[in-house]
Amino acid sequence: MNIIEKILARHSKYPTVKPGDIIDVLIDARAARDFGGANVVQNIEQNGLNVNDPSKTFFTFDCNPTGSDQKYAINQHICRKFARRTGVKVFDIDKGIGTHTLIDLGLAYPGATAVSTDSHANILGAVCAFGQGMGDQDIAVAWAKGSVWFKVPDSAKIILNGKRPDGISAKDIVLNLLNIFGANKLLGYSIEMYGHEVDRLTLDERITIASMATEMGAIIILFPPNQEILDYCSAATGRQIETITADDDAYYQEVHQIDMTKFVQMVSLPGKPHGTVDIVQTKKIKIDSAFIGSCTNGRMEDMRIVADILKNKKVAPGVVLKIVPATNEIWEQCLNEGLIKIYKDAGALVSNAGCAGCAAGQVGQNGQGEVTISTGNRNFPGKQGKGDVYLASPAVVAASAVAGYITTRNEIPEIPAEFSAKDYELKEKIAQKNQTQNTDKPTSLEGRVWYIKEDNIDTDMIFHNRYLAITKLEEMGQYAFDNLAGYEDFSKKAQKGDIIVVQKNFGSGSSRQQAVDCFLALGIAAILAESYGAIYERNAINAALPIMSYKSLEKIDLQDGDKIRVDFKSGLVTNLKNNLTAQANPFYDVQLEIYQNGGIF
Repeated sequence: MNIIEKILARHSKYPTVKPGDIIDVLIDARAARDFGGANVVQNIEQNGLNVNDPSKTFFTFDCNPTGSDQKYAINQHICRKFARRTGVKVFDIDKGIGTHTLIDLGLAYPGATAVSTDSHANILGAVCAFGQGMGDQDIAVAWAKGSVWFKVPDSAKIILNGKRPDGISAKDIVLNLLNIFGANKLLGYSIEMYGHEVDRLTLDERITIASMATEMGAIIILFPPNQEILDYCSAATGRQIETITADDDAYYQEVHQIDMTKFVQMVSLPGKPHGTVDIVQTKKIKIDSAFIGSCTNGRMEDMRIVADILKNKKVAPGVVLKIVPATNEIWEQCLNEGLIKIYKDAGALVSNAGCAGCAAGQVGQNGQGEVTISTGNRNFPGKQGKGDVYLASPAVVAASAVAGYITTRNEIPEIPAEFSAKDYELKEKIAQKNQTQNTDKPTSLEGRVWYIKEDNIDTDMIFHNRYLAITKLEEMGQYAFDNLAGYEDFSKKAQKGDIIVVQKNFGSGSSRQQAVDCFLALGIAAILAESYGAIYERNAINAALPIMSYKSLEKIDLQDGDKIRVDFKSGLVTNLKNNLTAQANPFYDVQLEIYQNGGIF
C-alpha cells in the first residue's frame, strides 16, 4: 500500500484497502471552528447525539478570534456553552489557527487522522497525517460516532528532481505546481511528494505547500517525514513517533517527474489561485495593500523573512501592510525576537493570531477597486474582499509593501512608488454568462436545466463567506450563486425542481455546508457535474442533495432550458427534447442509502 492507504487501513477494520473502497475511518482528532461549530452543536443536539470522546474533540476559534462580528461572537458563545456541558476542549481566541495547533500540540502526527470544518485541514499532510475538511454534518457524526465514512482516493506521486534555485520559496514551489496541474488535473487524488530537495524541506515549508492541496483540487499532499519532523512530533506528543512510508510495490495512478531547476518566482493573478504566472509579468503593478499571514504563510520562518526585509525600511506611502502570525506561540516568539518592533517601525498593522482575511476574519479584507498582494492560499472573487488579490510568497509581499508595487526583494527601489490621480480610477468589470429557467423532483426525476459552462465554481461563488453565520436553511436559498458572475439573480429565477449542470471541480474551496443547503432551500432537484470538490461531494451526499458526475453530455446536444430525465440507479441522462441519452455515473451504494434515508442522520 501507499501512505494514504496505510493510514486509512490502520484506522479501519480492514488490513488492506484500495482506491474506491468505502470504509469507516476512526478519527484521532475531531475539530470544529467558530463559524461551523455552532452548526455542529445544532446537529448534535437536534439529533439527540452525544460526544463520543471529549478528549479527542475540539473547538478552534480562528476565523474571527477578535469577535468583531456579532454573529461570530454569538456562535463562539454557543460553542463555549456546549463545551462546558460536555468537556470538549476549546482552543479559544488566544490560540491561533486550529490546524497549526493540532500539529504544534501533538494532536496530529505521522500516521494520525483528523477532521475539521476547515477546508485546509489537509495541511496536516505536512507531518504525514491524514487531515480532511468536512461539513458540519460530517463533523457532528465524527463527534458522536468517533468515525466517518470515507472513500479511499486514487494516489499520485510527484518527484521533484534537481536543485531548488536560489530565491525559490516554498510558496513559489506550490505556485509552480499549480501552474503545472491547475485546479483539477489531480482532482480527488492523494499526492505523495518525493525528491532530494523535498527531504530537506522544513516543517514550515511543508505546511506552506500542503496548505494549497485544496487549491489543486487534491484530497491531500503527504510528505514522508524526515528526521526533523519525527523529532518535532515526538517532542509534541511526548512519545516516540515512528515513520510511515509507502511499500516498495505501492501502486500510484499517476507518477510525475518534475524538473525543479526550472521553477521561478510566481504570482497568482486575481480570481484564481491556479492562475499563476512568472513574477516578471506582474512587476511594477501598483498595490494599495499587502497581507502576510493565513495558514499558508503565517509560520515563524515566514515572520523572520518578512522582518529581514522590513528592517530599517518603511511601508510605501498610502500602502497598508497587515501582518497576522498563525499561532499565539509564533506571535510571542516574534515579540521576544524583536520582530514586532520591526513591523511596527515599518508602519505595519500587527493583529493577534488567527486566519484573518481569508475567512473574513479580524483583518485582511480589501475594498472594491483595491489591489492587494497576499500570502494567502485563495484569491477567489470576493474571498478576501471586493478588490483584486494577487498571491505570492512572504518575501515578495514584504518587498512589494515597501516598493509600493509588485516586486522582489532584490529590486526594492530606493524611492517607493506613490499614488497619482489615475490610481483611483475604478476599473469596470463586465461579466458575461448565460442564464435560464426551469421545473420538477425524485430515484428518477425530470427537470429543466441551468447549464453553467464553467470549471472550478468554488464555494465562495456558490455561497459567499459573508453569509457564513446563517444557520437556518430557509434563509440560505436567497444567497445561492450571488457571487457567481452572471448568476447573481439565480435565487430569484430558480424554481423548485430545477437541475443544475456544470463542468469540472464544482464546489471547490471551503468546507461550508451552506453551499449545499442553499440549493436544498430553493428546491433544486439535482446537480450534474464532470467532477466535484472532494468536500463538496461529501456534503451533498450527506445532505441527500442528488448529485451525479458525468464524462460527457455532448451526444445529447444539451442546451440551456432543455428538460432532462435523470435516473440515479442507472446513471442514464435523457434529453427529453430529442430523446438522446448519455451515461453518467450512478449513485454508489452508500450514496443511495443516505439519499433514501433523507440524509446521513
